[in-house]
Amino acid sequence: MLALSAAAALTAGVPSARAAAPTGRVRTDRPPTAERALAELRSGNARFAALRQRHPHEDAARRAAVAVSQHPFALVLGCVDSRVPPELVFDQGLGDLLAIRSAGQALDEAVLGSIQFGVEELGVPLVLVLGHERCGAATAAVEYVRTGKPVEGHLARVVEEIAPAARATRDLPGDWVENTVRANVARIRRRLAQDEAFDRARIVGARFDLDTGKVAFHPS
Repeated sequence: MLALSAAAALTAGVPSARAAAPTGRVRTDRPPTAERALAELRSGNARFAALRQRHPHEDAARRAAVAVSQHPFALVLGCVDSRVPPELVFDQGLGDLLAIRSAGQALDEAVLGSIQFGVEELGVPLVLVLGHERCGAATAAVEYVRTGKPVEGHLARVVEEIAPAARATRDLPGDWVENTVRANVARIRRRLAQDEAFDRARIVGARFDLDTGKVAFHPS
């Protein structure tokens, strides 16, 4: 009963993507499959990297449409880093992406519940775990593993979430932080893929390059 009540409260005022849209009021042209959604993200990022953005779905008509219903075609789990805003990186507009951001893509129950909301209630077919170059959270995790010095306050939870990726890559050649970023994305993608709450969606990992603006995708 508690679970049902929580779900009802969360979805109150947010029509499900599976519900019929009011005739003549809302039209959804979102990509219908994970493959099409991934292709749209690729195209959008190519425009962003080339500085040829279209800035779609930002007019008054779009604002009116999404005011009564939302139909995002992908969910992006990204970092809080101010240089990696999903809607800009993928050249998307209002109602296109469900964006969840935490430092280093760290998972907790609130993040997992938000992903479940996107997959189950909004019918999002694609979940993208987006890491990025020069991640401060990954750097902190590497320093924690290197020195063993405790991290103060709430940041400790973030560092502890990323520390397994830092430990796993400690002896690998190359840049330790960069290796940690990649390993952390792969680790999170695996965790989500193994969770039955997200069975309806395809889970994909990716990395954003701050210098070029390009996203490298690593589909499952």
